[in-house]
Amino acid sequence: MIPFDGRPAKGARLAPLVVLLSAALLAAPAVAQRKAQPLQQATTLGKVMFAPGDTDKGGHGQTIDGIDGSSHEMLKVHVHAHLSLFYKGEQIAVPQGIGIVQPQERDGFVGGGSAIYWLHTHDATGIIHVESPDSRKYTLGQFFDIWGQPLAADDVAGLKGHVRAYLDGAEYKGKLRDIPLNAHGQITLVVGEPAVSPPVYVFPADL
Repeated sequence: MIPFDGRPAKGARLAPLVVLLSAALLAAPAVAQRKAQPLQQATTLGKVMFAPGDTDKGGHGQTIDGIDGSSHEMLKVHVHAHLSLFYKGEQIAVPQGIGIVQPQERDGFVGGGSAIYWLHTHDATGIIHVESPDSRKYTLGQFFDIWGQPLAADDVAGLKGHVRAYLDGAEYKGKLRDIPLNAHGQITLVVGEPAVSPPVYVFPADL
C-alpha cells in the first residue's frame, strides 16, 4: 500500500466544494475580532475632533424630531446605547455634552446644563443616554439631528467617505438614520478605508 501524503493524485480534480471554500477564505477580509473592553465614564474614547455640545445647527432648547429640549432628565425609560466612530481606521471620540443646553463640564463629565434633551451624552466615551418620559423608540438619526451633524451613507458628522455600519457586531444594511438606540445596543460607523471590525464594550455596572 502506498502511503497518502496529502497531495491529490496526478490528473485528479479537486472537488467543487473544496474549490469554493478555498476561494471564500481568500476573499474574506482579514479583520480580527476585538476583545471586550470596559467603558469608563468621564473619560475620552478616541481622538478628539469635535467640540463639546451641539453645533449651531443642533439643539439649543427648541424641539427637534418631537424631542423636547427645554426640560430636564425624564426617567420613565432610562437606557443606554453606545456609538463607536472610525475615520480612516482611527477611532474618533463622540463628544460630551451633546443634547445638553449650555453644558456644565467638570473633570470630563457634563453633569447638567440649563436644559437637556432626552438623547444626550455626559462624557466622550460614546455612551448615549436615552432618558425618556415614555416608551417611544429613538434612532441614531434623531441623535445626530440634536447634535446638529449630518448622517448619510457618505457623510458622518462631516467625515466623508463610504460608510459601513454595524449593530451589535452584525453589518447593518438599512438607512443609517434608522439604526435604533436599543438598551446596551452597540453601534459602529466606519468611514472610509481601511475596514475596521466593530469593537465590543462592557457597559459600567450602574448603566
